[in-house]
Amino acid sequence: MWDIELMKQSELSLSRQLFHHIRNLIMDNRLTAGEALPSSRYLAKDLAVSRSTVTEAYDMLIAEGYVVSRQGAPTRVKEGLCLNKVSHKIIVNEIHESVESFPIDFKTGQPDISTFPYYVWKQMLDKSQNKLLERDFGYFNTAGYTPLREEISQWLFRMRGITVDADNVFITTGTTQAINILVHMLYREGMPFAVEDPCHRAIIELLKLRGAAYTGFPADTNGIITDLLDRRSYSAIYVTPSHQFPLGGILPAKRRVELIRYAREQGTYIIEDDYDSEFRYTGAPISPLYSMDSERVIYSGTFSKIMYPAIRIGFVLLPPSLKKQWLHTRKYFDVQNPITEQAALAEFLYQRKLDKYVQKLSHLYNEKRNTLSDSLAQNFKGKERLLGDRAGLHLILQIEGKSFEEDFIHKSQSLGIRAYPVEEYCLKKGLHSDKLMLGYGHLSIKDIPKKVRVLSDFIKSYGPSGCDHWDKSRGNRL
Repeated sequence: MWDIELMKQSELSLSRQLFHHIRNLIMDNRLTAGEALPSSRYLAKDLAVSRSTVTEAYDMLIAEGYVVSRQGAPTRVKEGLCLNKVSHKIIVNEIHESVESFPIDFKTGQPDISTFPYYVWKQMLDKSQNKLLERDFGYFNTAGYTPLREEISQWLFRMRGITVDADNVFITTGTTQAINILVHMLYREGMPFAVEDPCHRAIIELLKLRGAAYTGFPADTNGIITDLLDRRSYSAIYVTPSHQFPLGGILPAKRRVELIRYAREQGTYIIEDDYDSEFRYTGAPISPLYSMDSERVIYSGTFSKIMYPAIRIGFVLLPPSLKKQWLHTRKYFDVQNPITEQAALAEFLYQRKLDKYVQKLSHLYNEKRNTLSDSLAQNFKGKERLLGDRAGLHLILQIEGKSFEEDFIHKSQSLGIRAYPVEEYCLKKGLHSDKLMLGYGHLSIKDIPKKVRVLSDFIKSYGPSGCDHWDKSRGNRL
């Protein structure tokens, strides 16, 4: 009857299966309003199941309001339950976008996760799990796990020279969440956010999602040009002073002073994204803005680049004036981070395991950087200029006489090459059209020369009119 087929080997009970079948018949209007269902005895016999199975299914239909039953009368379908079917369009490109791979891949922001000491980390997870108390598994302070906040304050002193009380450290799931919350907290109607130009696209997307206005201020090879800041009121100012993204510049002392003075005069906050600053290859680590003014600067950091992206642990250093508002806002975002990973990271930091690992990574990334620089010099023979290569996991390749047009990404990726022009990150177009971003953190040292050779062949053939004479077989060298 009704072409119902019950699967006796299914983990779903027979009564629940029958309930689903009848409910779908009602919603598809194949069982119409007022129509009587067969007696439980008849349907049980027809489906070769026990009568109690049918009775249970009918009881579920009655409980959820699909049918009505009165003593001495048949069970009937209630009115107003028909739903028209909706076609679902699957957008394949969006589903696969994040996992797309390229043989020649100079993507940015990707660390080398093959070197991470997973065995040691597993030990930290096991040890911290055993040390956690019953109360730690409930809803606790949204500021984060207290021992981790304490260890991060010590870590920042050792690695960045920042003196900060653990009470001012607040745990996040990373920089993206931190800025998302800060945008929610700080945005004032009619007061845009000031951002660097060029700027990380994620920041612009966060502002757009919030419906917040923003104004770009040009950045050069030394970071944001503070002379261009006007006297308009801003909700906050977003900067990456220790390693400007994407150009890689380091904000000099004079501009730092001017930026802080400006924030004080305007009564606004500076959001300092300490992007990739853990890896510096020439000279001592750059002092953060936060160390100059902890009342006006909000410092954001993450462990995604120095451990692995999936750990989803970051932090912010907040001025006292924002702590109460942060706790309230974070509570209604997602309450807190998972406790086990926080406890494990606290132990990892306490035992100085992360200190040693970052030191190891710095040597590795420096070797990759040198290999990439040498390979670029060999292939472009002096026509190249490298910018922002003193820190981080990417550098800027500037090619004399080249202009990477809007079609560059499409043409390069169609040949299995991924490298993004700086123009992709610019609010005002045309100022950086001769520059490419090349990420190298995830690359193996032995493959870098071959990948650079393929990239350089494509760039040499690329022009405004396209790259029709490009030999596609070259893309298979690897």
